[in-house]
Amino acid sequence: MSNRLIVFVCTGNICRSPMAEYLLRDRLGGDSGWEVASAGVMAGRGMPASRSGAEVLAGKGIDMGPHTSRPLDAELVDDATLIVVMTTSHREQVLQLFPSAREKVFLLKSFDSAGNDEDVDDPIGATIDVYHRICGEIESALPGLIEFMERLQNG
Repeated sequence: MSNRLIVFVCTGNICRSPMAEYLLRDRLGGDSGWEVASAGVMAGRGMPASRSGAEVLAGKGIDMGPHTSRPLDAELVDDATLIVVMTTSHREQVLQLFPSAREKVFLLKSFDSAGNDEDVDDPIGATIDVYHRICGEIESALPGLIEFMERLQNG
């Protein structure tokens, strides 16, 4: 069986979604059976990750250097097993563009054990402290997300 694909989605694909992508990929390791990607609903193509986001992840030993932004497109949506968005607005945009994806689009914080079904704020242009907070919000949702991914894989 081929790998399953999870795609994180934010606006420009330079802050939140690549941070989530690289954090999850680091947690899963190489042989999880999942590919991890990210894209943006308003992203250009080929932009590097935000400097502050890269700096926060570098502090965790994760190199975001290889990241380049890309727009969410039909092929990525079709290939995805799961699409995890950062905000309710992103979910609305994805579903407006790709109504057939309804069953596989989830809000990242819906996986947070604290039950915070809310948005992950856009840190673009904010201080490094804000990026650290956003990174923490993403990380707190990952255990629940990984559990959900395992249930999908085994179910």
